[in-house]
Amino acid sequence: MFAIALGTGTQDAQGQWLECFFPYPVRNPSDALLSALLNDQSGSHAVDAGGLPALAQRLRDAGENAMADAADTLAGGSAPVFVTALATDDAPTSTAEVYLKLSLISSRQAKPHELNLTGLFAQLPNVAWTSEGAIALDELPARQLKARAEGRYISVNSVDKFPRMADYIVPTGVRIGDASRVRLGAHLGDGTTVMHEGFVNFNAGTTGVSMVEGRISAGVMVGEGSDLGGGCSTMGTLSGGNAIVISVGDQCLLGANSGLGIPLGDRCTVESGLYLTAGSKVRVLNENGDELKTVKARDLAGVSDLLFRRHSQTGAIECLANARAIELNPALHSHN
Repeated sequence: MFAIALGTGTQDAQGQWLECFFPYPVRNPSDALLSALLNDQSGSHAVDAGGLPALAQRLRDAGENAMADAADTLAGGSAPVFVTALATDDAPTSTAEVYLKLSLISSRQAKPHELNLTGLFAQLPNVAWTSEGAIALDELPARQLKARAEGRYISVNSVDKFPRMADYIVPTGVRIGDASRVRLGAHLGDGTTVMHEGFVNFNAGTTGVSMVEGRISAGVMVGEGSDLGGGCSTMGTLSGGNAIVISVGDQCLLGANSGLGIPLGDRCTVESGLYLTAGSKVRVLNENGDELKTVKARDLAGVSDLLFRRHSQTGAIECLANARAIELNPALHSHN
């Protein structure tokens, strides 16, 4: 079995899932956990409220105490409870399967690009994320009116297919200035700080200690000790025909308002305000400032110890050896 989880969630009036919450998703579950959760049933299935106490006991017998406590908690409520099991890492075929895979990434049990997310957009409904949870868009006006009639007010935080990661999973050792800017399915390494203007999309993120004040687009991974300056951006692969997977190596610096359209090696710097696309013409200089050749930026993809800058008079993009790697302030990350 590839993955399994006990979950709950929100359904619309037709019984379709709007979102699914898995407090303890498990990749590569043990035989004991499988036996406890599936209980001789195959695949995903609903759990009747009356069967939750017995399920909790089976989980304790299997040594899964945290999940057993979750089953006890769910037994005391009215929310629907179900088990979702993935036999293999095939393309997801339901909302629950997508949420389970995104939860595996955000809980650091899988890294971006490790899981098959083909076709996930078709499995995710567009949802109004509100102060009263997920609401189907066609049911929102009636819910808002009912709340007003009862003296309440429903605040709509976003209309999107993806929820905020922090409403589902908060990984250890991170700081997030604005939780609305980190989507479920983001992977934040231990020690990462995402400042208020930072953004991390799904299937993207950091491997360890990093400072994120810019945008990490879908599919982009940032290495240990790297700093994304305020307003900088990384080019994603969801639109625009860009088939290159962008990544940032270890101890790199993307200056404020810079942009990146190639994979960077380790210890590289992109000057503030410079947007480096794959087709950008780059003058490669030696240590004396003499031009060795002119290449497209894609030809320097993945090369370490480079500094990319723009000539202040001619505007030409130049590349030379990076004198030193950046160092993050340990006080900003060591106490997350």
